[in-house]
Amino acid sequence: MAKNLTFSLGGKEFTAEPSKVDRKKLYGWSEVCAFDDDGNECILVTADSAGIIIPKGGIALGILAGGKWIERGNLKTVTLDGKDAEIVPSSYNKVNVLAEKATEEDLLDCSINAFYHLSEAKDFTEALGSDIYKFDYCFRDSYETSPAFLIVSEIDGKKELFMLVGTPNDFKFIGLEEAAIADEETDEEDEETDDIDFSMM
Repeated sequence: MAKNLTFSLGGKEFTAEPSKVDRKKLYGWSEVCAFDDDGNECILVTADSAGIIIPKGGIALGILAGGKWIERGNLKTVTLDGKDAEIVPSSYNKVNVLAEKATEEDLLDCSINAFYHLSEAKDFTEALGSDIYKFDYCFRDSYETSPAFLIVSEIDGKKELFMLVGTPNDFKFIGLEEAAIADEETDEEDEETDDIDFSMM
């Protein structure tokens, strides 16, 4: 069963169950399977430089320092000034306070990489109205968060609530001056022509 998200808006708490909407649910999917002559399904394996066959699951990423293996649990995250970074609790294990309204431009300035439908949220949908709310989202306890937007959309006469999670696009503003001239006018008198004057013959 999926976990619920808890939100706080205007001094009231609301609970909604997120359901991820992906391309497979919308359009379906296809798979390509390989079989041998006896009808047995083939599996993908890897061969090293010596020709030794390594089955699926036999390769993993590891961390080495000075030629020694380091367990991931012994690593820690620090900030640029060397201080220990603080872990942000999962959005599913806390009350997400909706204190910031977002504009359409704020939403369009992000590349959306996750799309959720929030069900069982009729009262919450009415409380949000036509406004877009923004909050910091993280699926599990992490050092980083992603901007998430709550938006109400009407589908077949029914208002539905959606959550869009994205990554901010870092647009650089250069200026208003033209960087180059796209269509430069040429002086017709300076152009050489290869037209032949038949009256000279």
